[in-house]
Amino acid sequence: MEPATPGSGRKTRRPVPVQEWFAALGDGEPALDAARMIGSRATTTIRHASGRPWLLGRWSPDTVVVASAGRSRAAIIGRGAIGQDELTRRLGRVRDVDDVERLVDGVAGSFHLVASIGGLVRVRGSASAVRQVFHTRLAGVTVACSRADVLAAAAGAGIDERVMAARLLPVPVYRLYELPIWHGVHRLDPGDCLLIDGDGGVRSRCWWRVPEPVLSAEEGAVLVREALRAAVGSSTATGGTVSADLSGGLDSTSLCFLAADGPAQLVTAHRAPLDAANDDRAWAGKAAAALPPARHLVFEPGLLPLWFAEADGAPPPTDEPHGWVRDWALMREVAERMAGEGSRLHLIGGGGDELFAARPHYLHDLFRTRPWQAFTRLRAQPAGGGQPLWRRLARLADRTDFPTWLNRLATDLAIENPVTSVSPGRAVEVFSPGWGPVAPMPCWTTEHALHAVRDLLRQLAAQRPEPLSPLRGQHTTLYNARLGGDGLRQIDQAATAIGLPHAAPILDDAVITAVLSIRTDQRGAPGRYKPVLTAAMRSVVPEPLLSRSTKGNYAAEWYAGMRRHGGELLEVFGDSALARLGLIDAAVLRDFLSRPHPRLDPLYPLVQTLGCEIWLRASDQAGRRPATGHVA
Repeated sequence: MEPATPGSGRKTRRPVPVQEWFAALGDGEPALDAARMIGSRATTTIRHASGRPWLLGRWSPDTVVVASAGRSRAAIIGRGAIGQDELTRRLGRVRDVDDVERLVDGVAGSFHLVASIGGLVRVRGSASAVRQVFHTRLAGVTVACSRADVLAAAAGAGIDERVMAARLLPVPVYRLYELPIWHGVHRLDPGDCLLIDGDGGVRSRCWWRVPEPVLSAEEGAVLVREALRAAVGSSTATGGTVSADLSGGLDSTSLCFLAADGPAQLVTAHRAPLDAANDDRAWAGKAAAALPPARHLVFEPGLLPLWFAEADGAPPPTDEPHGWVRDWALMREVAERMAGEGSRLHLIGGGGDELFAARPHYLHDLFRTRPWQAFTRLRAQPAGGGQPLWRRLARLADRTDFPTWLNRLATDLAIENPVTSVSPGRAVEVFSPGWGPVAPMPCWTTEHALHAVRDLLRQLAAQRPEPLSPLRGQHTTLYNARLGGDGLRQIDQAATAIGLPHAAPILDDAVITAVLSIRTDQRGAPGRYKPVLTAAMRSVVPEPLLSRSTKGNYAAEWYAGMRRHGGELLEVFGDSALARLGLIDAAVLRDFLSRPHPRLDPLYPLVQTLGCEIWLRASDQAGRRPATGHVA
């Protein structure tokens, strides 16, 4: 592994950020006015057989594959392992929109699929939420788009301040997090496709369902290995140079070994931890030594920006707020260096913890079928927050349905006490096998924000929504994967804008489907770290590297970033856009930032608040003002 020295890459200047997006319109005269409303920002247009606009937007040619057969059209937008000739051949066999998924049978990758067949336009993203579809009404017709902010700008939509209040929650809640942050701009469920007719009417239909978890870990590991191999293969198939994080963890190590088998030249990036006790560096070094020929760069401490750097600077160009702005400056520097090395795509290990790390929710499922085994595993677990065994056992017996849980959450939701939140003796409750983790609103949120979130929760509960699966372990795994997918979507938006798209092959739909096909109790074997991924990579990654059972701790990065950039954070919240909306008390937050924090967990809510603040400021500068909205 060689040190990554400043300025040694080939890139000498920072490119001007460019947003990539596409919009899809129905094949009818009413869509022409909508095309004019949104088309002013587009650089490319692809037309229906009728000559009317079908797809318009701004994208790199190598990310779109378009096929025509008679009057039918199809497009794969993103990373898909299929060429134009094969897509055209398959399209010729498709007779109506019900057959559209046949176009991508066995096609690895992560992509949007759009088709115009028989007078209907069909649009869908990915089940993982990496590729999402938003839609709104423009000039009386429905327009679908890959970015919410593009639709909001065309429609002149404001921000729903109640949804912004919900984004301040430290832990996202299913269905609450999916509410559209732009008034009138709707988010399509990742498992649904959108059908738009010639008059601009719209309806949705399911295209992907959560698989039944029936396989053993051994059976499922075979599927996971092949799905991961194909996912990484779709990233390396066109050759050239690709780059990848090599943190030293099992997720990124697995991706690097799979990528090294492909036709692309591999360059890896390791960000050396600040804490000498963090063993990530040692494991990354072992992995680099065992990898086939590849170039391995190490970014030493001090070479990259610290966490929270440039918090008061230009925000990354994303369509929604997200907490990873905490280390965006660091991520941008690595991306620019990798682009300077010639990389056309950067791979990250996102999704590994969400899919492969066991969470206690699976014990709830196990308790229903094998109660004694569930009890034995529960007793072997550490008692988080000092919870007695009887209380944890009672939680396994809980049968609260999802809507009732949402109502209960609304009733119990409170604002964290600013004094006890930083108390060294505060007990942290970690065992929660319900429909999702429960956390209070940050101590700096206002009563106005609290009541807004409570109202949204109650309105959602009244709609009697279904969870992603009746099994809590299955529901939680998929929801966490989708949260990871949404995070990657926005990281990719920002990174693509500066010249280097990002991919997380672990979050490809085929990988998620393979993992969810495995019994929930098999994914959480006691005393084993990520047993499914370990079994899947046994023939790919050298055995000594699969024995790691630790995970690097990045407390040093938190504290160093806060020490160096705490003044910038105070400046950010000195004239707060969130405070102007009445959602936070800036004085309380500034006082919180000025106090010592002997534990990290009280700091975690800060990243969501910071992400919302920075994003909202950028939206304010663009002239889009908040507007009270309604639950759709």
